[in-house]
Amino acid sequence: MENSIRSVYADNAATTRPSERALTAFLEIQREYWGNPSSLYSAGQYAEEKLSEARRRIAVCLGAQAEEIYFTSCGTESDNHAIRSAAALGIKKGKHHIVSSAFEHHAVLHTLQQLEKEGFEVTYLPVHEDGLVREEELAAALREDTALVTIMFANNEIGTVQPIAGLGRLCRERGILFHTDAVQAAGHCRLDPAALNVDMLSISAHKFHGPKGIGALYVRRGVPLLPLLYGGAQERGRRPGTENVAGAAAMAAALEESLEGLEEKQARILALRERLIDGILTIEKSRLNGDRSRRLAGNANFCFEGIEGESLLLLLDDRGISASSGSACTSGSLDPSHVLLAIGLPHEIAHGSLRISLGEETTQEDVDYIVENVKEVVQYLRNMSPIWKR
Repeated sequence: MENSIRSVYADNAATTRPSERALTAFLEIQREYWGNPSSLYSAGQYAEEKLSEARRRIAVCLGAQAEEIYFTSCGTESDNHAIRSAAALGIKKGKHHIVSSAFEHHAVLHTLQQLEKEGFEVTYLPVHEDGLVREEELAAALREDTALVTIMFANNEIGTVQPIAGLGRLCRERGILFHTDAVQAAGHCRLDPAALNVDMLSISAHKFHGPKGIGALYVRRGVPLLPLLYGGAQERGRRPGTENVAGAAAMAAALEESLEGLEEKQARILALRERLIDGILTIEKSRLNGDRSRRLAGNANFCFEGIEGESLLLLLDDRGISASSGSACTSGSLDPSHVLLAIGLPHEIAHGSLRISLGEETTQEDVDYIVENVKEVVQYLRNMSPIWKR
């Protein structure tokens, strides 16, 4: 018997719905404080005050100082800026070695690949079957000419949370710059750069119910940040371009809101995730990717033998379920996820992946609907698969 179709959004790792508080903040700036914040007349200075206020509020959320926050357009730009700046500083000191992990977001991996073409040597740490970097392996990889270590806080596909504080401590002891891509974690975990021993940290508003087109880069006081772009004196000469004041205000509002009652909200989402995992793993030849406990509360990533992920997603979409097979940034690729290959899955299994990322709006009824329909769709696809029949 077919289920009645309902609409279930389960791809919060790709983007989140903007909150009413964030939208209100955005529209207020667009209507009332639309001046150019670099202008000296009153309309511009009113906008500058709102930009500075947003910077201070975001800094408070991170336990940082306002002058340590630089606004960018997104997480990708923040990652590029941090890595390229550290690489340029390394060149000045004769350091041409960088350490990262094998399953970083492509904003990091592609930047590192370009730096390799420019003469840098990059060591990619393994992440093992549990999706975690080992501190001892980082310690062994560090060299006298290591300019930067960049390890993501939480993986965007399988959600595993890395031991960032310990990794950062190793870097701090050796005087090596440490950057973390915290785009998936911001708004879902408490982030304290000082406690985490990080020098640079990237976030993006649309991952925690803010608007798209605005991100931020935390840079610890005393760490030089070299420009990635050129053209103006905005962001203290480090990031030129007319500032997105409305986006910055909405980002501040969204981050504050996400941290209100965070532990209670995450506990509720975690309970839903466990219900989801228990239900999905009753499917024959299914597996959860990455450590079950050391992961983001809302993330669950599965593989199913004998099926292809794209067909699974399209059939789930027909039933009103929005999910993904991994990063939205690589959705047009037919290659299996580099993340799943990095944790040791063979190509044929990595092709049949499903990422479900729950959010604050997710209900128990949504989870049960997902489980029931995933079971039916997987069985339907296997019935048509000659590989599965063999």
